Amino acid sequence: MGPLATHMAVHILLMNLAAPLAAFAVTRVRLQRREIAGWALALATFAQIAALWAWHVPPSLNRALEFPTVHLLMNASLFLTAFLFWRVVLRLHGQRSWQPIVALLITSKLYCLLAVLFVFAPRALYPAFAASHAAHATGAVNATLADQQLAGLIMLVACPVTYVLAGIVIAARWLLTMEKDEAGSRTGAAAWT
Repeated sequence: MGPLATHMAVHILLMNLAAPLAAFAVTRVRLQRREIAGWALALATFAQIAALWAWHVPPSLNRALEFPTVHLLMNASLFLTAFLFWRVVLRLHGQRSWQPIVALLITSKLYCLLAVLFVFAPRALYPAFAASHAAHATGAVNATLADQQLAGLIMLVACPVTYVLAGIVIAARWLLTMEKDEAGSRTGAAAWT
């Protein structure tokens, strides 16, 4: 795995594994259940997508590679926005279950779009990235493009595993809840007759 693919794997671990697990743990630990405002999910979704795309613009990523503090800020902001997104997604239940499903689908589409750009770009999008990792050997341009394509493929695998699978789990939970509610209302109606 090249430097860009490794870099993307770290982002995936932060946003698609560490953040949802941390959000799940916090959701389970907190006993207080306050209602979430309708705009919170939209804001969290926008923040996560904006952070993901803003940090993957070549000048931003190059700046993060030049300065360790900017690199730390990049990883921290990606984790924090993903944590907030997953926190809100995991807290919406019942009649509002459709909202996190829509947010997960929108996020996964834009996440996968970035991955597709990595895979099908005709040239390396981050030539400075490879240069900063001493990829000056013969064939470095081809190695850089192959590394970028591998990074995109890793993202394309991680996208459905996290966002789509989470949407399926939420939809299944929502359908089971509706089924139980319907069965309960039938039982209650039968008791009245």
